[in-house]
Amino acid sequence: MHGTEAPSAWVERWSHLVPAGGSVLDVACGHGRHLRWFAQRGHPVTGVDCSAEAIAAVAGLGRAIEADIENGPWPFAGESFDAVVVTNYLWRPLLPLMVASVAPGGVLIYETFAVGNETVGKPSRPDFLLQPGELLQAAAGLHVVAFEDGFANRPERFVQRIAAVRKRPRPSGLPERYALDATG
Repeated sequence: MHGTEAPSAWVERWSHLVPAGGSVLDVACGHGRHLRWFAQRGHPVTGVDCSAEAIAAVAGLGRAIEADIENGPWPFAGESFDAVVVTNYLWRPLLPLMVASVAPGGVLIYETFAVGNETVGKPSRPDFLLQPGELLQAAAGLHVVAFEDGFANRPERFVQRIAAVRKRPRPSGLPERYALDATG
């Protein structure tokens, strides 16, 4: 069943940027593969999806909200999260709201399909494919730790991926250190 497979390797790789015990929002969470990943690591999780079946599947993991975020209001107005996770989902009008939902010191971990994917499978409609550099533009107010735009195998697909943090003011003036691997 879609959404029950292993977490995205991109999400796994950058999950160490989420502050310990920090809150996680999974947008278009499906059946909760990323909610499970973060809940098992001690993070309070919130998932949102338009599917009642998906929300029922994740209800025991944390806060689960059934909402049509493409046609209704953003259910998280005024809230922020230590991580906003999005995979295999694109609705351009929500990009600013998702980025704005990243708390100071928090991270946006995003991975979805890009132009070129129409040559290898679905999605193939331009509405669902990122243009070159589009995630970089969407996350312009954040500090980009990692970005990829290219072809991935297993399964074959064209993707863009970003891990970007919202910097906190540092009284010491020293730069924040964002580890490029989980060890440090």
